Formats: sequence, structure tokens, C-alpha cells
Amino acid sequence: MWTDVMTGEFLGTTLMILLGGGVVANAMLRKTKGAGSSWLMINAGWGFAVMVGVLVSTSTGSPYGDLNPAVTLAKYLLGVHASELKVARVMLAEMLGCFTGAVLVWAAYYPHWKVTRDPLRKRAVFCTDPAVDSRLANVVSEAIATVVLVFAIGSMVNSELITDRVLPYLIGALVWAIGLSLGGPTGNAMNPARDLAPRFAHWLLPIPGKGSSGWGYAWVPIAGPLLGAAVAAGLRWVLF
Repeated sequence: MWTDVMTGEFLGTTLMILLGGGVVANAMLRKTKGAGSSWLMINAGWGFAVMVGVLVSTSTGSPYGDLNPAVTLAKYLLGVHASELKVARVMLAEMLGCFTGAVLVWAAYYPHWKVTRDPLRKRAVFCTDPAVDSRLANVVSEAIATVVLVFAIGSMVNSELITDRVLPYLIGALVWAIGLSLGGPTGNAMNPARDLAPRFAHWLLPIPGKGSSGWGYAWVPIAGPLLGAAVAAGLRWVLF
């Protein structure tokens, strides 16, 4: 059964990936207006993308604005999401939204896939890859970034100084800050749906010369964020 919460999570993640993947496409693909733009622009774009996603999600049916199975898992472990069925529904909506957003990025930049020769640049629009391929270190890097994300969001939610009205903007700034500080090793997915669903889109879409979808690495941005979410939830439970 599809619920209002699922609608909000689906729309929020769709917009998040459309804008987040879109800024990567603008920087990575050839003959775009932003071709060759910097890591700073990509991180700013992702921060704003998450901000918009949270705003859309919380205004269209979801009171949570999770946008991320790692966040959903942490909330479940802390008792915010009391039902396993609700968790499964939210995660399904997040996956479907991230897939839809990736397809929209592909459509928006349709002529640029053909003129971009490097398959790694094309794949980077959809999913993450490590700067140095060291799987254990990559998992640790993703876990650390996700601990910061989840722990800081929990602190913001529980702070008497922060209202619900400003929370989406602060979460966007948080994602921007984490990307600038901790994004170097892996591109900090911090979100299994953000990486896995667009990776499926890359695999399925008719992208000229796209090369491999990097399935050998795909488990890292799933395991790392889920591990980080569990650690962050444990820290909050022990400390607060």
C-alpha cells in the first residue's frame, strides 16, 4: 500500500538526485555550460539538492524527510520509526525516487552523453567511486561521514535553538560541509539509495559508451553508510 509518507520520500529523493546528479553532470560531461567546474561547485550543488529534497519531502506527505535509508535505519534503532513495515516502505520510496531522479538527469543531459568519451565521467554522474580503491578504508570513510551526518542531524533536531523551519537549510549546509571535509576518499555517498538506485539507472539506460557500472564497488556505499548509521544511533542512545 502506497502512503503519504512514501509520496513525500519519493518526491524528495527524486528532486535530490535530479539536482545532485545534475550538478555532477554539468561539471563532468563535455560541452555543458559548466564543463570542468570544480569540486566546490559539486559539493555546493549537493548541499542545495539535499536542502530542496528535505523541503519537498516534508511539504508533500512525509513528516520525516529522511531521503536516506541510513537515516531511516538510525531512526528505527532510536525508536522514531516503530514499525519494520514502515521502514521498508520508506526505503522503497527512497530507492524509487533516486532511480527516477537519475533517469531525469539522463534525459536533461541527453545530447552530452554521446560527446563525452570517458566512461568514468559518465558513471560519476550516477554513483560514487573511490579516489584510491581500498575497500576496507573506503567503508570506514563512508561510515565516518555517515556518523557525522546522522549524529549532527539528531543534534539539530533535539536542539532548543533550532526550529523545524530552518532545519532543512542546516541539513543542506551540513551535507555541503561533510562533502568539503570528508568527501575526498569516496565522494561520500552516505546514502545507500543515492548510490545504488542511480547505479541501476546507469546499468539500464542506453548511454553511449558508458562502460561498466562498477558493481564490484557497489556494496561499499551500502555497507559504510548503514554501519555509520548504526554507530551514530548507538552514540546518541548512550550519550542522550
